[in-house]
Amino acid sequence: MSDMVWVRRWLERALDDLDTAQLLYENYHPKKLEASCYHCQQAVEKALKAYLNLKEYDFPYTHDCRKLCILCADFNEQFYSYTDDCVDITPFATQARYPANDEITEAETKATLRKAERIVNLCASLINI
Repeated sequence: MSDMVWVRRWLERALDDLDTAQLLYENYHPKKLEASCYHCQQAVEKALKAYLNLKEYDFPYTHDCRKLCILCADFNEQFYSYTDDCVDITPFATQARYPANDEITEAETKATLRKAERIVNLCASLINI
């Protein structure tokens, strides 16, 4: 499989997760806040990995979006402005999948959707497939 096919597959999965996050938030009543935030985290993680694949960087096995974002920033400084967003998004890899004492709010979910959309869109624009 060519490198660009692999990059495209990562990016397509990221876009699918972002679409899923938006659908879960917009089309269910009550809204599926935890599931939406989980898919936001997945979208960001996969988009960052798509970009690292584009740069032929052998990224570590991690779900830490901040760590991946900093690796991306080594290739493009624009990513530095998204590290705080990645810090906010990373916990949803686990927090949203398991019962917790703290419920995720609608406002937090809306903010997470906006952050994820910005990061995924940045990766997509830089990959330019």
